[in-house]
Amino acid sequence: MRVIFAGTPAVAVPALAAVAESRHELIAVVTRPDAPAGRGRGLVRSPVGAWADEHGVEVLTPARPREPEFLERLRDLAPDCVPVVAYGALVPPAALEIPRLGWVNLHFSLLPAWRGAAPVQHAVLHGDELTGASVFQLEEGLDTGPVYGTLTDEIRPADTSGDLLERLAHSGAGLLVAVLDALADGTARAEPQPADGVTLAPKLTVEDARVRWSDPAFAVDRRIRACTPAPGPWTTFRGERVKLGPVVAAPDADALKPGELKVEKARVLVGTATVPIRLGEVRAAGKRAMPATDWARGVRVSAGEELA
Repeated sequence: MRVIFAGTPAVAVPALAAVAESRHELIAVVTRPDAPAGRGRGLVRSPVGAWADEHGVEVLTPARPREPEFLERLRDLAPDCVPVVAYGALVPPAALEIPRLGWVNLHFSLLPAWRGAAPVQHAVLHGDELTGASVFQLEEGLDTGPVYGTLTDEIRPADTSGDLLERLAHSGAGLLVAVLDALADGTARAEPQPADGVTLAPKLTVEDARVRWSDPAFAVDRRIRACTPAPGPWTTFRGERVKLGPVVAAPDADALKPGELKVEKARVLVGTATVPIRLGEVRAAGKRAMPATDWARGVRVSAGEELA
């Protein structure tokens, strides 16, 4: 089949590479326009666009996929199918109708669970034990189309969203190619999503990433892992924001008030609604990340001081 790949961030690159290496002909990619990044705020190509540039593949960067010029180019290229991974823009019906076999989306959840922009983060945040990936037919609704295939993956106790997303990006790439193969062979079958079990996964904001020390220790742990690496878990100390790495519960420690710090020789503890947790890495504003014990020595934490 002639295929155009639609995607934007680094998590889409494994699937893009797998499609390029498959028996299908990759004729172009669609990605979000170059965006300001870095201290100089210069325009930077998306990871998908950069990969395509390096491999001599045409790159389409419509500001909106409904633009007449983009639709005309899509018709000229005449793809049989458009596989999608984290493209980042709503695809209008006019574009959905152009490929003979439509657009098929690799989504990092077991649909209909966690429809939306941040399925992996919400799975970790809510303590799911099992997640996976789904390839479905893209339609106007938010991740509502019939599903061609799925795979499952266990969420490990120490998994951050970054860890889990990396695994799913690679395993999901194989699933996406398998669905493309089945579509080409005429053997693909899409099953409607069940009406029950629908949950939504909106993008996590910076405020969502603020640690709530009044939560139980398990919830503090989940929030920190869910927001790692993005949007980045944080708290405040002496009125200034500090970022946190993954933590570990310390049930052997004496009880502390929520947010209360206790510095020991080999660990730094923080109180929660249940047992204290042991901090991992801490990164103060303008500083590099460092072990919590080094951070505590540097700022000279006093008895009774708190994170908020």
